[in-house]
Amino acid sequence: MGIENRIAIITGATGGLGRVVAKKFAKQGARLVLVSTNDAKLQQLVGELDVAEDHILGLIADLSQPAAAKEITEKVLAKFGHIDILLHLVGGWSGGKPVVDVDDEQVEFMLQQHLWTTYHLAQSIIPVMTENRWGRILVISSPVASYPEANTAPYAIGKAAQEALMLTVAREAKGTGITANMILVKKIDTGYDREQQPSAKNADWTTPEEITATLFHLCAKESSMINGARIPLYGGS
Repeated sequence: MGIENRIAIITGATGGLGRVVAKKFAKQGARLVLVSTNDAKLQQLVGELDVAEDHILGLIADLSQPAAAKEITEKVLAKFGHIDILLHLVGGWSGGKPVVDVDDEQVEFMLQQHLWTTYHLAQSIIPVMTENRWGRILVISSPVASYPEANTAPYAIGKAAQEALMLTVAREAKGTGITANMILVKKIDTGYDREQQPSAKNADWTTPEEITATLFHLCAKESSMINGARIPLYGGS
C-alpha cells in the first residue's frame, strides 16, 4: 500500500481538502508538489508539513492559463526527475439559475475550472507517466455530472465534460501502468457539520479525511485494477 518517495502533484493544495491530503501524503513519505494560487497560504502549509526540502516543492500557478500545466511539469521534472501521482483538487461551483437564464460566462468558467485544467494537466503529465509505466490520475467529481438537478447547468456541464475526459484517459491508459479515476461527492464537509450538527441536509456530505483515505487507497500499487471508476462517497443517497 505504500507511496513512499512517490512524486505527488496536489493542485488546490491550500484548500480545505488539499491541506488534509497534503498532510496525509507527507506523513506516508510521498514527495510533494503543492500547487496553489495563494503564496502566503502555500508557505504556511509548507511550514506546517515540516518536510525535508528535497521532499517538497511549492508552486504558484494559475491553472486557468494553458501554459501553466507545462510549466509545472517542467519544474517538477527539474527537481524530482519524474511524476507518479496527480491529485487534481481544483474545483468551484456556479449555478442557481434555470438554463434559459444562465450566462455564457458561467458555463465557460465551469468548463475552464473542471475540463480545461484537467485537460492541460493530462496532456502534459501523461507522457511522463507513460515513460515510467506507472501513474495515478485522480479528480474530485459529483453525481450531478450524471444526474443533474434543476438550476445546476454550468456546474453539471463542467463536471460531465471532466468525467468524459477522465474516462477517455482511462481507456487510453489501459495496459500502461497508469490509472485514471474519479471520486464523487455531493459536498466536501470542511466544517465537519455532519458530525457536529447532523441534519437531513448534511447527511450525505463527505469529510476531507474520508476523501483522502480513498485517494490514498487508489494510489497504492495494489489498486492497479481500479481504472475508469466513478467512486461514490455520499452514503448511497
